Amino acid sequence: MKKSLLALAALGALAGTAHAQSSITLYGVVDVNIEYVNNVSPSLPTQPGFPGPGENKFGVTSGGLSGSRWGLRGTEDLGGGLKALFVLENGFGVDDGRQQQGGRLFGRQAYVGLESSSIGRFTFGRQYTTMFDAFANFSPTGYATQYEPIVAQLGLNFRSDNTAKYTAKFGGVTAIAHWSFGNGVAGGGEVPGQFRRDTGYGAALAYAAGPFGATIAYDQYNPTLTAGGDTGTFRKVGAAASYAFGPAKVMGGYRWGQNKNAADSTILRDDYYWAGLNYQATGALGLTLAYYYADVKNLAGTNVSNPWQVSFVADYNLSKRTDIYLTTAYTKHAGLNFDTSAISFANGYYLGAGENSMLGVAVGIRHRF
Repeated sequence: MKKSLLALAALGALAGTAHAQSSITLYGVVDVNIEYVNNVSPSLPTQPGFPGPGENKFGVTSGGLSGSRWGLRGTEDLGGGLKALFVLENGFGVDDGRQQQGGRLFGRQAYVGLESSSIGRFTFGRQYTTMFDAFANFSPTGYATQYEPIVAQLGLNFRSDNTAKYTAKFGGVTAIAHWSFGNGVAGGGEVPGQFRRDTGYGAALAYAAGPFGATIAYDQYNPTLTAGGDTGTFRKVGAAASYAFGPAKVMGGYRWGQNKNAADSTILRDDYYWAGLNYQATGALGLTLAYYYADVKNLAGTNVSNPWQVSFVADYNLSKRTDIYLTTAYTKHAGLNFDTSAISFANGYYLGAGENSMLGVAVGIRHRF
């Protein structure tokens, strides 16, 4: 009897030791708001007669400042400064309860990897691109889901499937690089005998010291453009900087872009600019003002009006986990987030026929756990 008790005690001690060396965390964000948007087309791009006349829209919208999500992340200490890690993150709509990112179970992120205290982190799976990570600290609204032209800035491939990624920090400098063996955004990805199809890669350097930060990044994506598997070459390169003083932080950036088809003809050539200000008015109230502008040099040989957008956010923290917010944006020569401008066509704010501006206003609540 005593031996059995001693054995159970020893097993309990070992289990406690193993538990101390590894951890799994359940986390998430639930974000929803009531929104008003004007000049919205009731027709979708796939419907005959698109776009329809501009109409007002009222409704409940999931994801204002953050995309609603739940996830699991874990680490295990392997000793010698090495640890294993993983992230599985699901995106969902609070308004209807459905899964986002095309119905994927873990559409936001799904990766596993190793991290060394001396040489950096290697991760494999569905991940954010290098350019997404590089510009994250220079986004005025923190990549707000509702009113930031993230697709126009980074491209539809800002999340990439089948990706190997490296991240390392050396003092104030962070180095990032990734390679995607085949992203399923535009095509099949990883097709036998077509190694280039839907591949992508990028690299970036970021610097942060005291109140100053800066970054430079490159991204290339080779999407499938035809049923026969012909691929294009979409290139982007950009730089950004920020400076904090007192309760304020100013930031801005520039992104050069060029999209070409398989025949090396230009589909889109544009310059994208943004600038913003974050101001912590009180301990609980934060204010954000942002401006975005796309200079469209060439759109398949035609000229279009250059879209611009102004966004404003007032965010009030009720606690460390819960905040309420007002977010609003006005866009000229496009729908919100530059949709229907031929630069982006992803977030569903389709401009009505004969309209050239759009206003959106939303009041919402966000809870983090």
